[in-house]
Amino acid sequence: MKRPLILLVLILLSLAIWTYQNQAAEENIGIVIADKHKGVCWVGSRNPLEGWELDTLGSFGVSHISQTPFGWQGDPNLPEIKWEEHSDKMWWGESLKGMNTTTSIGREKGIESILKPHLWVRGSWPGTISMKTEADWEKWFEQYTAFILYFARFAEENQIPILCIGTELEMTSEREKDWRKVIEEIRSVYKGELVYAANFTEYQQIEFWDALDYIGIQAYFPLSDKTNPDLEELISSWEKKSKEIEKTVRQYRKPVIFTEIGYCNTEDAAIQPWVWPNERKEIPLSEEVQALCYEAFFQTAWKKDWLAGVYFWKWYPQPRERDPDFTPQNKKAQLVMRSYFSE
Repeated sequence: MKRPLILLVLILLSLAIWTYQNQAAEENIGIVIADKHKGVCWVGSRNPLEGWELDTLGSFGVSHISQTPFGWQGDPNLPEIKWEEHSDKMWWGESLKGMNTTTSIGREKGIESILKPHLWVRGSWPGTISMKTEADWEKWFEQYTAFILYFARFAEENQIPILCIGTELEMTSEREKDWRKVIEEIRSVYKGELVYAANFTEYQQIEFWDALDYIGIQAYFPLSDKTNPDLEELISSWEKKSKEIEKTVRQYRKPVIFTEIGYCNTEDAAIQPWVWPNERKEIPLSEEVQALCYEAFFQTAWKKDWLAGVYFWKWYPQPRERDPDFTPQNKKAQLVMRSYFSE
């Protein structure tokens, strides 16, 4: 009788130890970020900066800005991409010269830059890019590699610490082998850290996170299904989203950067945060809802050890009086951001 009893005790003890270890692993992912990026998405200016435009960022606790040069794809189903190498018809702040100057001025004021190249698709968005033939896929990745290497070399020359290798390319990211080749090419010319800015509907399907330094998420998660939500509902939604994100963090053991996050100053801001302002012109304005969305984020996801930083969309060099809009500038959301960024 003693042997079966001893065996049963050992089995129960083993189960208890296994349960404890798994609970501990879930509670402690093992990622600790010393200094989170307190960022905003900088809007490249049409004309050269005068120098004062970045002065106020430090007073709001901002430590980083993302700069976004563009490439242009006329048709989401055709493999032709153009960028600065092919045309000088762009805003000064989105050119290599402009970004070099912005980076230098920012550093003088204690603001670091990350580089986030982006494809502008005529009449659509990057998430619709998809080729119809294997030959076109090959051409598209050839074009895209040339595009991203153009900016990777710039990032290396200017010692920009993080390069975003792509943004919201949702129908291309399933081609894991092609993206691993792109990453390999980038690392041959750029020695900094890499992130990919996955759409919030995309990040869980990506299988090349292990080849990057960060998991990047365009964090436009829907937080409510109604206008004028209260803070409690928004916090509850963020807690659920955070648990989902943690599954990917545990799988790849990589910290997360919210490469973009933002909310319009409208009553429906939490329903579909990604919707452009020009599609909200009939919606009543609400600085309060925008500020509550910021507050809910800071009370939840911002506190997670795995979150390496956040970049709020968007910040103009010279504040604009345009409603509705995503920017927190001169709105209640700005006060919320400053409160947490300055802690």
